[in-house]
Amino acid sequence: MKNLGCAEFLQQYLPRLRFRWTGYRKVHGQVCKRLSRRIGAMGLSNLSAYKDYLEDHPEEWKILDSMCQITISRFYRDRGIFDTLRSEILPSLARSILRSGGDELTCWSAGCCSGEEPYTLQILWKICVIPAIRHDLPLRIIATDVNRDVLNRAREGRYLESNLRDLPKELFHQAFTQCGKFFIVKKSFTENIDFLEHDIRQQLPKKMFHLILCRNFVFTYFEEALQQEILHAMLTRLYQKGIFTIGIHEKLPHSERDLIQYNNSPGIYIKTK
Repeated sequence: MKNLGCAEFLQQYLPRLRFRWTGYRKVHGQVCKRLSRRIGAMGLSNLSAYKDYLEDHPEEWKILDSMCQITISRFYRDRGIFDTLRSEILPSLARSILRSGGDELTCWSAGCCSGEEPYTLQILWKICVIPAIRHDLPLRIIATDVNRDVLNRAREGRYLESNLRDLPKELFHQAFTQCGKFFIVKKSFTENIDFLEHDIRQQLPKKMFHLILCRNFVFTYFEEALQQEILHAMLTRLYQKGIFTIGIHEKLPHSERDLIQYNNSPGIYIKTK
């Protein structure tokens, strides 16, 4: 399949799945490869034949939807956000919880992909925050993704060096052991993380959270009306004065008034009410 033909196909069909082409422009090659494999496996001749099949077989839309999931991630992606979480937000949330008599800090990592984000949080918590607050307060993370395969990889906690290139060296050396070409997350940093298969368009975790991360996902790939629906639902799970984080190149829907930017930090917001 030629990329040009695939790009035209995606521009036509992504809106019918409530995705937006602008989010896929730079990464659509991943989707195009999956489409090409799917067309070959089905014995179809080309993309035009797949279009016809798609229109005649409604059940294929679910498969197309799954092929549009982008699985690009790495540890400490958006360094500025994680530096701020490390030095300011996590210690501040921890101290606030301790003052109020709470017994845990809760976090939701939405669209967690292969686990890089929730493991990064737990590494920061154990290595940096716990010594700073001088209290063994647990950080409990619900990490969700719609893709079962990436969740299985997340549970393994096994990564190539390229996944870890942005993680500060002092954290890398304390949190991983090497096994051949792979680097394995040490067991102590896998505790209190639950990886759950979950479609954010249809369901929410039942817990309330002090911190929600929804980065490089909803506000990149979904159409704006769907972004607003999901954001409104997610904020019902965030405590007042809780922190909501998106990617540094993303923007919130214009109509959202319950979040204000945290200390002029790109991608980080605090819930006002």
